[in-house]
Amino acid sequence: MLVGLCSDTHDNLELARGAVETFDDRGVDAVIHCGDVVAPFTAAEFDAGFDFHAVRGNNDGEWALADAIGEFGTYHGESAHLTFGSSASDGGDDGNGDDGDTVDIAVYHGTSERLVDALVECGAYDYVVRGHTHERIREERGGTVHVNPGGLPFPGADDAYHVAVLDTDDDEVRFHEVEA
Repeated sequence: MLVGLCSDTHDNLELARGAVETFDDRGVDAVIHCGDVVAPFTAAEFDAGFDFHAVRGNNDGEWALADAIGEFGTYHGESAHLTFGSSASDGGDDGNGDDGDTVDIAVYHGTSERLVDALVECGAYDYVVRGHTHERIREERGGTVHVNPGGLPFPGADDAYHVAVLDTDDDEVRFHEVEA
């Protein structure tokens, strides 16, 4: 299964459209937005041919955002625990107590580094996906992969907008630059 990861679009419609185009080109099954969509008109860009999940960012003050996303996807509020299967998954239990055909992902915007670290270090998730810093990150700690796909470029962070695609079959995260 392919899962698109993005964050911090901050009402930049061109970059939101570019993210959707990147995800469409790669055939993702689902997209996770790690917050700071900001307004419903930007969220509407993600109403596309994939499942959509979003958490609240520190700039998502628009109360109508949850309702707008709810029209085509799932708005999880502050955080989410998502479970995705691999394309090889049959959905059944193999009896060994290990659900090796699934990937558990914690999603949180990332405003508290202490909370991000706790999610990564608790060992309950295969991936912790976050945003907020606008910097791409892929690091593994104790069997958990911490990913930040990046965000709207600004001085001191990434110089371009990036998204990521998680392949749950091969446990690979690939970053893709999005041009406006």
